[in-house]
Amino acid sequence: MTTQTAVSDRFELIEVPRSAGAATFAEEAARGLRSMPKRLSSKYFYDEVGSALFDAITHLPEYYLTRAETEILSEWGWQIVRVLGGPLDFLELGSGSAVKTRLLIGEALRLQDRLRYSPIDISIDAVRASSLALVETYHALTVRAYAGDYFDVLASRAVRLERKTLAMFMGSNVGNYEPGEAAELFSLLGAALRPGDGLLLGADLKKDRATLERAYDDAAGVTAAFDLNLLARMNRELGADFDLHAFKHVARYDEARGSVDSFLEAQKAMVVRLSAIGMQAAFAPGERMQTESSYKFADEDVAAFGKSAGFRHEAAWHDRAHRFGVHLLVRE
Repeated sequence: MTTQTAVSDRFELIEVPRSAGAATFAEEAARGLRSMPKRLSSKYFYDEVGSALFDAITHLPEYYLTRAETEILSEWGWQIVRVLGGPLDFLELGSGSAVKTRLLIGEALRLQDRLRYSPIDISIDAVRASSLALVETYHALTVRAYAGDYFDVLASRAVRLERKTLAMFMGSNVGNYEPGEAAELFSLLGAALRPGDGLLLGADLKKDRATLERAYDDAAGVTAAFDLNLLARMNRELGADFDLHAFKHVARYDEARGSVDSFLEAQKAMVVRLSAIGMQAAFAPGERMQTESSYKFADEDVAAFGKSAGFRHEAAWHDRAHRFGVHLLVRE
């Protein structure tokens, strides 16, 4: 069951509870620490500290993704909002602060007298704050926000779309899912959209190893702090006793898989205890625990992936350095 709370005349917030049987942070941490090799889910990066660190990452010289995508939307946003015809409403997975989304909202409102924006975000506080800021800025905008996990929100059928919709999944966030998970998410999106609706997908392009590894292992160590915060979060929330100084952040590009994989590498032998869940995990010197996979794409990869989920590839835009692509897929 969903609950709805009206905060202002042009903003409503719909909370979608976790699906029955969904694993908790504690359960996923325990399973990941018991697996061989050890692995933790990247979705737990984004507590309050992790979100602040990621925001800092987007401003680093090595991390080109945010700048490249913003360049594309700034230069081609006028064209993007016209391809499907109109009028449009927007649906976005992972709104964050909605900084890039504002570029498209502004362009859409040049063409139509009103717009509904429907963000989906796991953080109820973040989606409320960004939504209220948007309705204050754009008086022709209404926001119907959904707080919950993407999979839970889409599977719940809580999303209500009244007219032609442009869905958005930006920031190359699709690359953080394993292929099977991404296919499931696109299937749910396809079920929520109608024929003729669009999906705007931001995807980082495959490129040379050095550029990719620098983007995920910056010289200032901000990405390392972001990765290590996952251990700090387990210390805070699960009663763990990880020594953050005993782990090193490592990022390696696997060309065969097209993925930059991030690891925390134990610098010595140790046993870590997690008192809140009554378990311990042993680490050998040099043992790596994977924390993230960031898949990269060629344009043809995006087209093929979209086709398998019932979308046709309509258009693509690239930054001037050809590092990043924004693709428009249309639901068939």
